[in-house]
Amino acid sequence: MGNFKIQPSNFRTIPNHRVMADLAQTVMERIEALGQISEEQGRLTRTYGSAAMRRANDLAGSWMREAEMETRQDAVGNLIGHYARRGQETGDRSQEKGAEQKILLLGSHLDTVRDAGKFDGPLGVLTAIACVEELRASERRLPFALEVVGFADEEGVRFHTGYLGSKALAGGLSEEDLKRKDATGVTLAQAISSFGGRPEALEGARLDPKRLLGFVEVHIEQGPVLEQKHLAVGVVSAIAGQTRVKLTSTGRAGHAGATPMDLRRDALCAAAEFVLAAEKLAQSRNGLVATVGEITALPGASNVIPGEARLSLDVRHAEDAVRQAAMEELENRAAAIAAQRKVSVDWQHVHQTAAVRCDRRLSALLGEAVKRHQPELVLLPSGAGHDAAAMAAVTPVAMLFVRCKGGLSHHPEESASVEDVRVAIAVMNDFIQLVAQDA
Repeated sequence: MGNFKIQPSNFRTIPNHRVMADLAQTVMERIEALGQISEEQGRLTRTYGSAAMRRANDLAGSWMREAEMETRQDAVGNLIGHYARRGQETGDRSQEKGAEQKILLLGSHLDTVRDAGKFDGPLGVLTAIACVEELRASERRLPFALEVVGFADEEGVRFHTGYLGSKALAGGLSEEDLKRKDATGVTLAQAISSFGGRPEALEGARLDPKRLLGFVEVHIEQGPVLEQKHLAVGVVSAIAGQTRVKLTSTGRAGHAGATPMDLRRDALCAAAEFVLAAEKLAQSRNGLVATVGEITALPGASNVIPGEARLSLDVRHAEDAVRQAAMEELENRAAAIAAQRKVSVDWQHVHQTAAVRCDRRLSALLGEAVKRHQPELVLLPSGAGHDAAAMAAVTPVAMLFVRCKGGLSHHPEESASVEDVRVAIAVMNDFIQLVAQDA
């Protein structure tokens, strides 16, 4: 970026309200279309490598090509659309034959959680495509290229570790990651190959930081702040750090009627005690959240004492030191519970990301664009994880939150209004032009 001087007098005005409204309506229609693509009957679920993800990539790719983007799928299966119309009057060296153009990345993810809402992820991809469509229609040129990314996996549902798509672009996928197995025993490497990717070429998927101006993600807020403030959009200040763990409590199965209570080694009771301990700890630390979202008792019969219990743990905080201290305390608590109940416990880290502060320059430009379209600029942290957190390892990042109804997300009733989407598109169009001034 340049000297970071915003010069409103040089700013080229965006198209009128009607054009933005038409683009917003198109985004809403496309969200509905993607919402019909699922691997489960009666509810929206798209996990990494599934046939539903293939259909979603194909459909989103067709919209990219309609906007005159060149599309490709990288080694892990990310969908990427490239749009470049170089400026004719600037005379900069980026226009010389063979020169490598700088790239501004936009986008989000196309996978979902189980029984998901329609907006989490796709809104960021489709808003970015709408910005490219506006640029193409207005024939405005930029001194850099735009690339829209539909990440292949952010939620981590299938392999219990998030950001597979963005970690590939940031060079963060390891050999150990490729050995991870889903519930059916399929490894990540096998899933990548089945999805048309190339696990042996992942190192080459990493983006060159020298060519990147930054990554900007539009996403529903997944919280209530914007709705409470009656604002359409807000700028994200930071993304909370996150740790995911798989715990396995192992006791001894036995007959439900014939085993006295004082002789039992009930793995599920030990797991249940830990779940409440995690909740209690999170309630005692400001800003800390802890969630057990999955639990399985084995052998799974009503008349058998559970000999094994498996559960997930997700812990988040905006400050890494607080999160790490909480994880240490929870691991010690799990061990103490296991010892008291005469069971064993296995504690396995499956995913960890540090807290990320959004880039000051990009966020300030985004904030300047927001102030053109609503009376107040609000900065707010994100408790949810996002691809921007992984992309921060390779380029500056910023995020724009869009108000969602009731602050509800990861739920079929997840919703945003067409008017708020219109504001988001207008803000992003202004932002792109401000970056062009500063590039």
